[in-house]
Amino acid sequence: MDYLKVSSKSSPASVAGAIAGMVKDGVPVDMQCVGAGAVNQAIKAVAIARGFLIPTGFDISCAPVFSDILINGESRTAIKLSIYVHSLSMHPGEVADALDVQSVA
Repeated sequence: MDYLKVSSKSSPASVAGAIAGMVKDGVPVDMQCVGAGAVNQAIKAVAIARGFLIPTGFDISCAPVFSDILINGESRTAIKLSIYVHSLSMHPGEVADALDVQSVA
């Protein structure tokens, strides 16, 4: 299985564009991250991708799982994020409300 490999130097906006494009094309999206910085960039990308996708009628969520991988013959622990796609059935006015997240005090 192929993964989007996200590093600590990855641009969250670029990764978000890749996620959104794959979702729109119906391609399964999985990401692989090694290290806290990479996970941080991947989560930011998911948040940005949601903003791209919600107006098109799709929402996404992700589920993390640990995975042991080999990098240059050395065993490392990675976090793999699977992206799940949810179809939205909203009226156009409700989309703007969904994007305007309010904090509850």
